[in-house]
Amino acid sequence: MDNIIIGQEQNLPSEAEFLAFKKKIAPLINLDLTNYKNSQMERRINSLMCKIGIKKLDIYAEELSKDAKKLDEFLNMLTINVSEFFRNGNKFDELANIYLPELFKTKTNIKIWSAGCSIGAEIYSVAMILDKMGKLNNAELIASDFDQKILEKAKNGIYNLVEKGTVPLEYLQYFNQIDANTYQVDKKLPLKIKFQKQDLLNSRFDRGFDLILCRNVVIYFTDEAKEKLYKNFYDSLNPGGILFIGSTERIANHAEIGYKLKTSFFYQK
Repeated sequence: MDNIIIGQEQNLPSEAEFLAFKKKIAPLINLDLTNYKNSQMERRINSLMCKIGIKKLDIYAEELSKDAKKLDEFLNMLTINVSEFFRNGNKFDELANIYLPELFKTKTNIKIWSAGCSIGAEIYSVAMILDKMGKLNNAELIASDFDQKILEKAKNGIYNLVEKGTVPLEYLQYFNQIDANTYQVDKKLPLKIKFQKQDLLNSRFDRGFDLILCRNVVIYFTDEAKEKLYKNFYDSLNPGGILFIGSTERIANHAEIGYKLKTSFFYQK
């Protein structure tokens, strides 16, 4: 990978060179980066390299292998922990008013998974809806992410004013103010959620889910990785179960996998 400089259009790394970089980094972070699009990684890697004055991929890989702080920074870039409470609120309204009630029509208890849960805003949003429905104790809630540090934040359930800012008025009762800029979700909510570390592309999934949420995660994956993940989600759902994806995502071959498109971003097995 000699003389590879990211960010200069005339000398961008080839597929083979980027693959070599991914393979060298993978054992350092215990993650197979071949499932991630080069286009999604390149700009962010370029920014990190410029920050520390490195121009060559191979030198950057060596630096990551020696410097734990830089490696942690690289991993934070890769996992991109951006999330919001009730993101795309109209879709959470559909979840609350259509899909969750439908699931409870045929079942007393349901099983829900937030895959790629980031800071926990998504699974807490679901938990709040369930509590308002009087169904929190009738749901098994699981949230997973690859990033252990972000999982700890999710478990703590502590958020700043900006993070809390997307919560609808009717759900503000689930937050307790700690200080002028810090809030904690009602302590009963984390107790109902099992948080676990999981690599979505290289681990076995549990089965028997009635609802899976995986939103704004797969946009960073290759088409092959996406297809594998959507098939694995399908296998993990109960018949009639729902997959809820992000507003920028589509499952092009959903019928081929076995899904039925219910409404935008909601697919049923």
